[in-house]
Amino acid sequence: MPSPGKVYLIGAGPGTQDLITLRGARLLAQADVVLHDALVTAEMLELCPQAEKILVGKRYGQLSTAQQFINKQMVDYAHKVPLVVRLKGGDPMLFGRADEELRALEEAGIEVEVVPGITTALAAAAASKQPLTKRGVARSVAFFTSSTAPEHSTHDAIPDTDTLVQYMGGREAIATAERLLAQGRRPDTPVVVIENCSRPDQQIRRLTIASLAQGLGAAHGPVLVMLGEAMTPRSHQNIEHPQLPSSAEQLRA
Repeated sequence: MPSPGKVYLIGAGPGTQDLITLRGARLLAQADVVLHDALVTAEMLELCPQAEKILVGKRYGQLSTAQQFINKQMVDYAHKVPLVVRLKGGDPMLFGRADEELRALEEAGIEVEVVPGITTALAAAAASKQPLTKRGVARSVAFFTSSTAPEHSTHDAIPDTDTLVQYMGGREAIATAERLLAQGRRPDTPVVVIENCSRPDQQIRRLTIASLAQGLGAAHGPVLVMLGEAMTPRSHQNIEHPQLPSSAEQLRA
């Protein structure tokens, strides 16, 4: 019986094609099968025209492919073809369910390798020209999300660090701001909100925790929220007035 193929967990980066690593792009060009997330762009999939492409994405509020089924698909395809890619937005090792997938592959005796990608927080800092750390102001950063596995209760605690970066933070904006205010953060603490980071429809907003507590309205893509004194705008970066419009176009301002 022939040996199974190899699976690569590859980070696609924040979205735009040219922010994937050279190694990731080279492996995509060699892949037989690509199992990709919903947030992976059509432009990114142009890098693997020869591969069978299978959407296994998970999006909040929409039907998604169960993780156990994704694990089974990776194992099954590794027994059929030499090179399988599991393509994930951002970096596989940060909020990417990599632990479950690595365990499944290792238990099945499938060789697996991880290829890192640019996580959205770093791309967002670059896009907004807003460093996550700043000498004398911020020397610690925490990445967090309120999205949890169904069997786990929602975690109310927010990390106590200088700079906070919340992934999938759009629908949690009000709750996050209220918890931060209750923990003693100043209402005028600066916030940067980025929707569709690195993509043509990217939107960047600068506001405060007080205005974040009023919500962000409907979003049309993934939202990342960065909070802390390191987000203080420089002289040419205007911060928004705390009074926000109530329309669904809030993130389009």
